[in-house]
Amino acid sequence: MVDIDAAVGFVVAHGDAVDRARLSRLRTGAPPPPELLDDAEVGQALDGGWPPTLDGAVSSVDATCFRLSELDDLGALGRPAARRALDWLAARQLPDGGWEEDPALADVAPEWARPGDPEAGFHLTANAGFWLTVAGLDARAAGPLDHRVGGAYAGVVHAAAQSLVARLRPDGGWPSFLPGGWLSAAVLHRQEMFHEAARIQVILAERVPEMSPGDVAWLAATLRRVGIDGQDWLLGRARRRLAETQRSDGGWSSDDGHQFDVHTTLSAIRACR
Repeated sequence: MVDIDAAVGFVVAHGDAVDRARLSRLRTGAPPPPELLDDAEVGQALDGGWPPTLDGAVSSVDATCFRLSELDDLGALGRPAARRALDWLAARQLPDGGWEEDPALADVAPEWARPGDPEAGFHLTANAGFWLTVAGLDARAAGPLDHRVGGAYAGVVHAAAQSLVARLRPDGGWPSFLPGGWLSAAVLHRQEMFHEAARIQVILAERVPEMSPGDVAWLAATLRRVGIDGQDWLLGRARRRLAETQRSDGGWSSDDGHQFDVHTTLSAIRACR
């Protein structure tokens, strides 16, 4: 069983002020102070996206999705910064319903966001589609409130889902990196494309025993965020894997280095709520 108290202790001991505020909201719903939210939004470009580095000049789909995940934990997806970011993501959608990173970022983009790479394109489409799905009703950047999935971005999200489905293999496999599986499953689930989402989930369940702590925490937190019940069989397997990989200090190891262990641990806490 996951030791949530130990995980909380790890974040308190090793996280910064933003991390602790994310923890507080996840645990108690306490709103963070406005000045802390301002700190969490720092570095946003004038176009609404976030560059991959603080001194970057070109906004990145991948970096913007990462920042939205942090703001989500703070309950800040309805603030102006997040609304601008979501508008920017929506405007970056390609005619086929997908997303690609700006070619100007080719030298700095990680492999899962490399411009012109179809596998990276699938991942970015699933990631952008996910955040527009879950944030649309909160942000509703412009126009009347739209109660469809994705809110103000309903048409954008639907096109993203169609783009993802068109690229799935007959067995439910996806032509991309591992996270593209759970991100696309979440988008399709919210679009009520349950058959397509379930085929992906079967493959994910087979791979859970070999997943890293960071991946399984991200998977579970993603599916919980779109309303999949915590007693779902795939989420049950994910929690068992989290219990197996929790360290003695209460945290989980990130694939991206120890400096991201707190982020991974916060994802695990979200997944186990």
